[in-house]
Order: sequence, then structure tokens, then C-alpha cells
Amino acid sequence: MNKDLEVFGVEEKELKKEIEKVFYWLHRHPELSYEEHKTTDFLKEQLKAKEIKILDLPLKTGFVAEIGTGKQPIIAIRCDIDALPIKEETCLEYCSELNGKMHACGHDFHASTILGAAYLLKNCEKELKGTVRIVFQPAEEAPGGALDVLETKVLDDVQAMHGLHCSPLFDVGTIGIKKGAVTAAVDKFKITFKGKGTHAAHPNDGIDPIVAVSSFVSTVQTIVSRNMNPFSVALVSITHIEGGNTWNVIPETAFLEGTARTLTVSDRRKVKERIFEIAENVALANKTRAEVEWIAGPPPTDNDEKWCLFAKDIAKEVGLKVETTPSSLGGEDFAYYQEKIKGAFVQIGTGKSYPLHNPHFKVDPKALFPAATFFAKLVKKGLERL
Repeated sequence: MNKDLEVFGVEEKELKKEIEKVFYWLHRHPELSYEEHKTTDFLKEQLKAKEIKILDLPLKTGFVAEIGTGKQPIIAIRCDIDALPIKEETCLEYCSELNGKMHACGHDFHASTILGAAYLLKNCEKELKGTVRIVFQPAEEAPGGALDVLETKVLDDVQAMHGLHCSPLFDVGTIGIKKGAVTAAVDKFKITFKGKGTHAAHPNDGIDPIVAVSSFVSTVQTIVSRNMNPFSVALVSITHIEGGNTWNVIPETAFLEGTARTLTVSDRRKVKERIFEIAENVALANKTRAEVEWIAGPPPTDNDEKWCLFAKDIAKEVGLKVETTPSSLGGEDFAYYQEKIKGAFVQIGTGKSYPLHNPHFKVDPKALFPAATFFAKLVKKGLERL
């Protein structure tokens, strides 16, 4: 028996087989955000078969399980369970059976890993020095499923919380850990410039909103280059522009939308302020009116330094190679938990592959077992630490 599994009383070969079977099922049956009904039922069945307690919570999809004494201290571990509206092109034997839906972000891997950790923890439940809450979260890709879990108050008494994401940048057997921000705050904005429609041959009789949009697109790029500290990290991208419907008419309105990504609270505030200011003044300069809608997404992740150091020690104990997680301007709604609960969000190497959200993306199932062992030991030792 693997030395690290002795305390859990589990045979390595059997555990690998069980969690890989779960992984294959999940990959074949992807469900989109807030549609994860079969996924939820399937995962609950696996846990109930191990006599793991499922908490009664007002969640339409997703759920929270519990192992341990039911008393303090309490640590939570979280995985996400939703898929993406992408047609899979991997040609895997266990390829998605649902056309246009795919686990292209590895949430099937996350769920299988945390399920495996739950199996291990259940096997040594009497030895746990506290309680483990296991969050199978819906709608990370929405994003916002984390907020639904937080609203149930099931995490109000939790002292630490850990999560994971698979990484196609690392080989199997490697884990990425880094203190502070690993992913960015993700904000969305929509702006409509309102002018006055007229014949394209007589622009002086109208007010052209397309000129205003064009001016905004070029000016907004100066936020990062001229308003931010050169050593800070920020991004503003315009991703959608729409205005007019024919060649010889100046339209009444023109629309654009985009995203802002930042790693700190102050930079996030500054970028938002400048987008509103630029929209207002571009509109004024072009005699149009600008209506700005700001949709705030997840904040930056904020890994706790002490828990990161602890996670590194555990990773080395279970034989994982530790690397520094590269910063990303991608978003992750685990950050909502980190606004209230300290912990570590780590990246598990799943083999070099196409990038996340790509129809050819895939993970190596060999990464499941070491990841599950890591999380089980992280929680067990973490409870002892608390």
C-alpha cells in the first residue's frame, strides 16, 4: 500500500479505478451552468454509497457534503461541476455524448478529484480532528455559482477553504501554488452611444454615433498604457461592436461591449472610473449621449500566504513537484469565497494539452489519484493544524 494511503486505509488500485470511472461518466455527460441536474444526482449517489452525509440546502443544482465530527474546526474544499457550450473535438473514447456541450475547462476532473478526496477522508473519519465540508458547486462558468453557495450560509463557520483548477501547462505530478492573486477580477461593460440618424450623404443633419464608438475604442486603450502604474497588471478589451444595418444610413445608435481585468482592488476601481469618464467625455465631444452598464464579476483570487506554504509542504509529502502558478487574467469565482475565508487555490498539472475552453482540450486521468491524495491529506493535516 502507498505510504500516504496507510492512514486512509484505501487500496490505491481500487481508488484509482473508482474515481476514473466517475471522471469518464462526467466527461460523457456535460451539463451547462444551472442545468447540472443529472451531474448533481450522479455525484450524490456516489457519496451516499459511501455513507457520506449530504446537507439539506436550497440549491437547485450542486450540493454540499459533510464528513467528520460536525464540530469545529471546519475546513471546506470545493470543486465546480458545470460544462461549456463547446462541441468536443478530442476523439476520446469517453467523448461527450451531448453535441455542443463539453467539459472544456476540466470541471469533470475537479469533481472527480474532490470526490476521491471525500472517499479517503470518509475512510479515516474517526481520526479527523474536526469537520470537512465538500462543495460541489454549480455554475462557475456563469459565473456566480459561488454566490449561491454562500447565500445558503453553509460556509459561515468555516475557517479555511481550498480549491483547484486543472492546468494544461503542467505535467502530471506537478502542482502550481502561489500566494496572492492568481486570477483576475473580471468585469464586463456595455455602452450605447445615442446620436441622430440621417442620410449618409448629409452627416451634418444628424449626429453620428459610429464616430463616437470609434473614438472610444481607441481612447479606452490609453487606460492601461497611460493611467496605470507600469508595474501593475490590467487589461481592457473591446470584443463586440454593432451599429447601423446598411451602407448609406447613419444610425441612431451604436453599441459596444468588452471586459476589464485587474489584479488589485485599487486598479479595479481606477479602470472602472476611467471607462465611465472616457465614455462620458467622448460622447460630449461628439454631441452624442453615452449609456454605460457595468456588470461586476468575480474579484481577484487572493491566496493566503500561510496556507500556500502549508499546501506546498503537503504536496512535497505526497510526492508532487511544486511550481509557482503563473498569474492569469482569466476569472475564477472561487475568489468570492476568498473574500470571506482564507485558503489556497491551486493548479493541478493534467498534462500538456490544448488550452482551456478549446474543443481539443483534454486532461490525463493519471492526475486524478495524486490530486485526490493531496487534497485529502491537506484537509486532514489542516484540521490538526487548526
